[in-house]
Amino acid sequence: MTLAANRIVAGDGFRAWDLAGPGVTAPALAALLAALAMGLLGAWPMLRIAGAALGLGALVWLLTLGSANLLDGAGPYARVSPGAGFWCLQLVLALLLADGLTQLSPGPWARLGILTVALTLLAAVLMSGLLSPLSVMQEFASRQSAFFDALSRHVWLSLGSLGVAALIGLPLGIACYRRPPLQDTLLPALSFLQTIPSLAMFGIMIPLLGWVGDTVPGAQAIGIAGIGFAPAFIALVLYSLLPVVANTVAGLSSTPPAAQEAARGMGMTFAQRLIKVELPLGLPIILAGLRIVLVQNIGLAVIAGLIGGGGFGTFVFQGLNQTATDLILLGALPVVALAVVAGVVMDILVALTQPQRRPAPKGTP
Repeated sequence: MTLAANRIVAGDGFRAWDLAGPGVTAPALAALLAALAMGLLGAWPMLRIAGAALGLGALVWLLTLGSANLLDGAGPYARVSPGAGFWCLQLVLALLLADGLTQLSPGPWARLGILTVALTLLAAVLMSGLLSPLSVMQEFASRQSAFFDALSRHVWLSLGSLGVAALIGLPLGIACYRRPPLQDTLLPALSFLQTIPSLAMFGIMIPLLGWVGDTVPGAQAIGIAGIGFAPAFIALVLYSLLPVVANTVAGLSSTPPAAQEAARGMGMTFAQRLIKVELPLGLPIILAGLRIVLVQNIGLAVIAGLIGGGGFGTFVFQGLNQTATDLILLGALPVVALAVVAGVVMDILVALTQPQRRPAPKGTP
């Protein structure tokens, strides 16, 4: 861990066994070593998962001990933070946990249960106050209202742009599927939009929307201006179109020819085949495209903080300007958590829409 005189200056590093007496830290260090040893046993995924959970619990215990002891008599402005060793160990344990879960291959409902348990435990630790002495938690305590405003704005940027992109991209994907010449023209144009760097895209939006806000009556009244929410939102929508359109085309094209012929033989029109056959069969691929968009937009929405779009990027860039690492973490860690949760939830939806194969009757070769 590191102890600094205030929130800006660099801190001095302390090893875990320096944080408290050996009788207190030794059990936690032993638990960490045991967790890493259990993680080496790849043949038993449950043991690897148990080791990762044990190690993460030991890290929380060491943080609780270290923050209280280091801050004792350190001064009113002193800040204590996890060091590089903590983050490296957390990454290793998280990878072991993910690998163990991958080997088990739990079903969608089991994954939802695991996610619920993990979020419940995380919320319990954060609400218990065990980690409140940490610098990043003190940054949160002094900015609670701003934090939840940033959370709301970040979610609106991410989910709102996904919804608009779906409303635009799904009909475009269906049109491209029905008319291949349109696909040959539209997909390269959308691919070109993806090559524009995010900062350049936001920069392009600023003068365009600034002109619209100045010339179109009532535009500024509904929030259209050169900076703020509107340019960030529109840029995210443009970035989202390619995955939505391309995966819609791929999903509809994945319909087995036998199913299409059967639908035609039943006298179905194009609209009936689309709604009753092609869209249900292609839904997993379409949802996979929406998953890409959602996770992508959660990360890209951070850049919106540079142009007044709000979201957690506000904390990230404020922290960079103030050389306050913990303020950067206050913006970055929730973005990582949102992206992980969104990815897992969308994976569950994709798995639930996969066609279930019925077991073959007994005696069938």
